[in-house]
Amino acid sequence: MAINISENLTQQLKTQIQQFKPSITVQSVGEVLEIGDGIARVSGLPDIRSQELVEFANGTRGVAFNLEDNEVGVIIMGEYANISEGSQVKALGRVISVPVSETMIGRVIDPLGNPVDGKGAIESTTYYPVERIAPGVIERRNVYRPLQTGIMAIDAITPIGRGQRELIIGDHQTGKTAITIDTIISQGDQGVICIYVAIGQKLSQIARVVATLEKHGAMKHTVVLIASAADSATLQYLAPYAGCAIGEFFMEQGRDALVIYDDLSKHAWAYRQVSLLLRRPPGREAYPGDVFYLHSRLLERAAQMSDEQGGGSLTALPIIETLLGDVSAYIPTNVISITDGQIYLESDLFYAGIRPAINIGLSVSRVGGDAQHKAMRTVAGRLRLDMAQYRSLTAFAQFGSGLDKTAQEQLDRGMRLAELLKQPQYAPIPISDQVMVLYAGTRGYLDDIPIERVSEWMADFRQYIASHQPDLVTNLNEKLVLDDEIEGQLQQAIEAFKVTWY
Repeated sequence: MAINISENLTQQLKTQIQQFKPSITVQSVGEVLEIGDGIARVSGLPDIRSQELVEFANGTRGVAFNLEDNEVGVIIMGEYANISEGSQVKALGRVISVPVSETMIGRVIDPLGNPVDGKGAIESTTYYPVERIAPGVIERRNVYRPLQTGIMAIDAITPIGRGQRELIIGDHQTGKTAITIDTIISQGDQGVICIYVAIGQKLSQIARVVATLEKHGAMKHTVVLIASAADSATLQYLAPYAGCAIGEFFMEQGRDALVIYDDLSKHAWAYRQVSLLLRRPPGREAYPGDVFYLHSRLLERAAQMSDEQGGGSLTALPIIETLLGDVSAYIPTNVISITDGQIYLESDLFYAGIRPAINIGLSVSRVGGDAQHKAMRTVAGRLRLDMAQYRSLTAFAQFGSGLDKTAQEQLDRGMRLAELLKQPQYAPIPISDQVMVLYAGTRGYLDDIPIERVSEWMADFRQYIASHQPDLVTNLNEKLVLDDEIEGQLQQAIEAFKVTWY
């Protein structure tokens, strides 16, 4: 009996030995030469690629940033206190990527795709590399659809199109973030997925932004990606690229996405910090020589794809903070040259009570009327002319020179239009209401309204139209053209309202 058991065991062992197929896993393993300030110098990884992920012995990950003859400069994404000289480092064989998923909508995440809102894990099986080549010329088409911000001064004078890159630039505390939040709120019924990327901001400020978006129901179509001031320079450097990759995921599905980089000034600071720690040669203002490429390769990924490529779009709204209005500084001029226009916010206007504090003279959209509906284009042309005349006449009036009757009338109308363009925060205006209000202003219907009551008139007029002329709003939303029929209805509605308004 014992002999049979022994023979059975022997036979089973032989079978298992014959069936055993050894699997050999080859990994590149290096050694830490130097560690400190979020930077590690590693030897023994000769085949590593740029932007490839590495993992330290304590589980912390890093990115291969500098590829030198005998060592690799690695930027560390996380805690590095437990990493010491001599620790092992292994290459993971893939470039840094971020998970992308429909379930990210409504969530707050970090640049690695990990949720930080306490609402549980995010399910995702698809990963996009954070660095991707921008779509080529053949894959794109011209920008032809508007992205409505709900802000009259932008939608009428510096319109933004889907697939455009429009810079928002201005000093500290002039309302740059407020414009982007209003834009996100406006996309609720436009079918645009928004990605708000917060770079180097205080956590309290980011929390206020998220609370505002939740209050207005905008988190239903928004992803918030944060790399706060408390995070490492590495995460701040990676944040906008990760946000862009998430936007590209929706764009490649044929949908429209909007990504906001708040702000790229702090992004450039983080890149400068990382580069100097890795001993890259400094250039102007201590920035490395490739700081232009830093932002150009990011913003060029915004595109309106051709119909053959699905017809999706990715719109970019980068923010740059200036110092004392100096738009000729290094980073502002770089980003201005990359983008398709800029919205310039001026401190003097902000402190004078003009909100949003947009300097219409210095703001420009290089897409122009291509990103406007025909109805808005009809009223916007006259608005630009009236505001240009108002600015020139204001300069003359400051010197106390006498103005003739015609010039005084133009000045008075410009003052009323400037008052009309003032808009409270978090109160975007639908495109149909914008067209009707601006039509009334540019056609002279407000010339006899006291300047201090223009805002009151506009609010009452919008309420009157909504309650007494709903068909006019419906027709305007459907046609988006000011034809003779709609224009006649609008004129009658304005005149009827003015009779009852006092």
